[in-house]
Amino acid sequence: MPTDFENEPEFSDAVSTRRSVRGFTLVETLAVLAIVVLLILLLLPLHRGGAYHAARRAQCINNLKLIALALHNYEQEHKALPPAYTMDSQGNPLHSWRTLILPYLEQGPLYQSIDLAKPWNDPANAKALKTSLGVYRCPESAGPENTTTYLATTAPNGCLIPGQPRNLAEITDGTTLTLMVIEAGEEHAVPWMAPVDADESLVMSLGSAAKLPHTGGVNASFVDGHVTFLKASTPAELLRALMTIAGGEEVLKDW
Repeated sequence: MPTDFENEPEFSDAVSTRRSVRGFTLVETLAVLAIVVLLILLLLPLHRGGAYHAARRAQCINNLKLIALALHNYEQEHKALPPAYTMDSQGNPLHSWRTLILPYLEQGPLYQSIDLAKPWNDPANAKALKTSLGVYRCPESAGPENTTTYLATTAPNGCLIPGQPRNLAEITDGTTLTLMVIEAGEEHAVPWMAPVDADESLVMSLGSAAKLPHTGGVNASFVDGHVTFLKASTPAELLRALMTIAGGEEVLKDW
């Protein structure tokens, strides 16, 4: 059966690799990867556009793997995935999951500079809001430096929930078959601190999106941490099944 996915290496492989270079910090690893990608891009002739974009897509995949790893490290410490965003006592959004996992991306000082009791766009958080973070930015992005197109799936039965944590035990459809963070088109880019993510309509529109971040589709990370290239031709019923945590849908193993 034709497949609608091109699978990338499993999350466990990424963990093994990280363990084998235990002497490197996350920042050092990111720096080395950035240098390697830069060298690849410099060595690619301009007429080889396909190879150029493939290298940038690979860097984007690496970003999503690091984000997935940070979410898992958060879960290990807090025994649950973070909420899609925190709320004040009136139910107003305060801070995104992207802010909450900063310490697990070795961005402790930036995290400490943010006033979590005040909204993400409060003047008290203006300096942090202007900060550009490469891990939250697809290399194909042309928007403002402090924006991101990496959005969590927050459908009614999606992975992250506004205002409350998500226990992994609730994900009965399986962690390998449940979307966690998807890459949206540039028209959906938001400041990385914004408590805005991908609802059901946005995820379902990926196949018809006019401004896909990569030729033919988008990158997406699943709850188990692996990253997959999700083709624009992915059937709507499969997207809907992958979006839910406990829908009980039957998903064929040979995507």
